Parts: sequence; structure tokens; C-alpha cells
Amino acid sequence: MPVISAPYAFNEEELYVDLRSIFGHSLFLKCEGFNFAGSIKLKAATEMVESAERAGDLRPETVLVESSSGNLGVALSMIAASKGYRFLCVTDSRCNLATRLMMEALGSQVHVVADQESNGGFLGARLAYIRNLCASDDRCLWLSQYTNPSNWKAHYRRTAPAIARAFPRLDLLFVGAGTTGTLMGCARYFREWHRAVRIIAVDSVGSVTFGGTPGHRMIPGLGMSVQPPLLDESYVDDVVRVEEADTIRTCHRLAKRGFVFGGSTGTVVSGATDWLTRHDAQDRTAVAIAPDLGERYLDTVYHDNWVQDLYGEHVLDPAPPVNADVAPLGPTSPAEPPEPSPRRRQRRHDA
Repeated sequence: MPVISAPYAFNEEELYVDLRSIFGHSLFLKCEGFNFAGSIKLKAATEMVESAERAGDLRPETVLVESSSGNLGVALSMIAASKGYRFLCVTDSRCNLATRLMMEALGSQVHVVADQESNGGFLGARLAYIRNLCASDDRCLWLSQYTNPSNWKAHYRRTAPAIARAFPRLDLLFVGAGTTGTLMGCARYFREWHRAVRIIAVDSVGSVTFGGTPGHRMIPGLGMSVQPPLLDESYVDDVVRVEEADTIRTCHRLAKRGFVFGGSTGTVVSGATDWLTRHDAQDRTAVAIAPDLGERYLDTVYHDNWVQDLYGEHVLDPAPPVNADVAPLGPTSPAEPPEPSPRRRQRRHDA
């Protein structure tokens, strides 16, 4: 029975979901959302803060500052609250409302940039704001997840060894590419392992992480509008790019089987199953990393109005009946269903 006194001291490392019955491929999904921060970013946040502590960079007046689309911001908010630090998260309009409220509930300050830079998108605007802030206030300490080696070292020391222990015959590892901290940490570890493991990066269409033209992206987590400094492509064996509509469909397909995961996980699973479909990998042991759970995406990825407004009303496949032998709920006559009340109509309009 775990007994802890600090929230960052607990993280479930050994939970995997076998996705064969859902997607028809042998694919094990490593679940990283079962901790008090709700995502894999707890590892990078802990490693970066503890590294700064060891270096003597944190003083009583220090204000931790970081750019985040959400999950790292929550993890740093939790650690800052536990350790007594002040924290400012710089994010943008794509950050989920639930995520912003979570950071504020933990006592952090959240700044939302409104505009994009012409060549760097929202991320460029976030980084510009932080640079100006740090130049004007020497109390601010920017942890810089995009360049901080503690980001990838957290996964070299923890995530990859956990996978290796669970799957000593691992052949394929699918990892989402955001800052590429998880990707680089795992790739470096398995490059040194006793047997070859093929590393497949999963990215979002519109991201420039592995080159290409930047495009409009609305789901936070994976993808970058500038090439991540931590990335070393020599460690990556293949890249899969996923359309956001496919991310949405995969998330909803998982939810229909009782697994509500975040948008990043939907992207990774979609990319992994696409790769497995296109390659003869039936006898391979494959693992994909699920960065987070889905509660913070209820007003976006899992909200029909949001999804249909952005991706079209036909983006989701019709939901099959749960049990064909059970009559559907509601009127059985061919008459039109009753008109919703004015209050309900207004609520749907405002959603």
C-alpha cells in the first residue's frame, strides 16, 4: 500500500492496455496518466525542478516560468504547490479550460497569449513573452522544456526502463513527438539496449518537427510550430503523421470501449495502428505510450459541437448499437422526436 506525503511521489508505471480487441493489432498501450498530475509530464517536471534545485538555481524569491500547452503546466503547478514555489504558466487559446482551471486551483498564475507569430505560431508568441519577462525580472527562472536535457533524461531513467522490464522482447515502440523529450529519452535508452528496438515517432499533420509546411492545429500536446532543439533524428527509425480528424475518431473509438484518453493518446494510437496496418508486424511485440487521460478534453475532443464545428459533421462514424437485441430509448413511433425546450436549445447554442 503506497503512502506518500508529496503528490509527485506517486506514479503508476506498470499499467498497459491490450488494444487487439479494439483495433485488431497486437499493440500494448502504456498508460501514463495515473498520477496526481494526470500525465507523463510529471516525470519531466520533477526532473527539471530537482535538477534546478541541485544546481542551486531556486531561491525563496524565484518564480518558475514555463511555456506549456497544458499537461506540463499542471505537473509544474502541482510540484510548485507541494514545494512552496511560485509558478507562472504561459499558454495559448488551445489550452483546455479544465487544464487552466486546474493550474489556477493549484495556485499558479496562467498567462494566455492571444496572438501568433508569423513564423512560430502560438509557440513562438509564448516563447517571446517568456524571453521578455525573464529579461525584465531577474526573479524568473525559465525551465525551458524545449531545450532542458532533464526533459529527455527523465524518460531515459524511468519510462524506457519500465517498458524494457515489462517487455524484454520488445520490437516496436511508438512515441508521440511534442518537445521530443519522451521520444529522445526512450530512443537513447533502447539504442544502448541488448537488442534492437525500432523507434517510430508519431506527429500531427501541420507540425514542423520533422520538416514540412506548418498547418493549423487545434489539439494541444503533440506537434510543434518550430523544430524542437532536443530532437536528434538519427535515433528515429520512422515517422507517422496523423490528421487531427483521425485523432478524434480514435479517441471516440476508444471511449466506446470504456477508455477515455487524451488527444495526444488518440494521435499516438492512430499513428501506431496505421503503421501496423501498412507493415507486416503480426509477430512483433509493439508498445505505444499514452501520455494522458481524457477528462481534460471533455469540452473539446469529446464535445460533439466542438468537433463538428472544426472537422465537419461527418467526422465521427455512426455509433453502433450497444446491444442489437435491446430496443432504443425514446419514442418507438415514426413521429418526430419532441422539440427541446427553449432553455435546452439555448444551452446547446451557447456550448
